Order: sequence, then C-alpha cells, then structure tokens
Amino acid sequence: MEFLLFLTAKEKEIIDLIYKAGFSVEENTPLCFLGKKYVGFLKKPQRTVVICTQNAKDSNRYSLPRVNRLNYDHDRTAISLRKAIRHEATHVAQDCNNSKLLGAIKPNTKIHSWYKKSAIKESTNIGNISQSREAEAYYMEDRPKEVISALKKYCL
Repeated sequence: MEFLLFLTAKEKEIIDLIYKAGFSVEENTPLCFLGKKYVGFLKKPQRTVVICTQNAKDSNRYSLPRVNRLNYDHDRTAISLRKAIRHEATHVAQDCNNSKLLGAIKPNTKIHSWYKKSAIKESTNIGNISQSREAEAYYMEDRPKEVISALKKYCL
C-alpha cells in the first residue's frame, strides 16, 4: 500500500493496532470516487478503513520528492494521509467502545478551524455518524499518542 510510505512510526503503530482490533485497511477503493476531498472512510459493517491516497496526492498537488529530499515531515500529502489515518482510527476506537464517544473532547471545547467545522458538516451529511463523533475524530487527528491510547484501551 502506497500510503505507508508517507507515515511516521506513530501512524504505522496505529495501522498495526487497527489490524489487531480486527479491522482491515484498503487503499483507493471505489468509495474514494465520492470526491477528491475525501482521504479516508470507515466502512463500519465491513470493519474496514479506506485510505484514498490518490485523492490526497491530487488535492495537495503531490510530485515525487527530489532524491536528496525523501523526508515527508512537511509534505502536505503526507500530513493529509497521517491525519486521515488518525481520524479513521478514532472511529475504530469509537466502534470498539460500543459506538460511544471516547471522552477526548471536554464538553466546552470548541473546534475553531473553519475547515474542520466545514468538514464535520460534510462528513455527517454523507455518512451515518453523529456530529459529536465526527468532531471528536477531527480533534484526535492532531493527537497520535491519544489515538494510540484509545485504540489500546477500547480495542485490545
């Protein structure tokens, strides 16, 4: 799977935990054709995480890195894919927690980024998911250590 090339050790650990939780991971499935802006999905009944690597590359105008610059730390495509892994892994942890919130967001926490507010609305429109579960996943996508903890706590 191509997306693995863009991940850090933390996201690779998350992928391993997703497999240990009994989920599978697929890349660039027909679900990705819903739109170029979608980088990840959770197919809950099939217990499958879908990563849309090509969408991430297209949206971020990816080009092959120069040979002397194989570090993806600041590459927008890599960042997008890492966030998608963390986001979908949060949904996996929520699923392991009987589809309940993980308690990562305190009741008064606000999501301030306009793009995340917009994405939450869009995600709840296309999927059968509550705004609070989606907000928690967007909150967690910037916190890989918390995602790892949640997967270990609720799935293993």
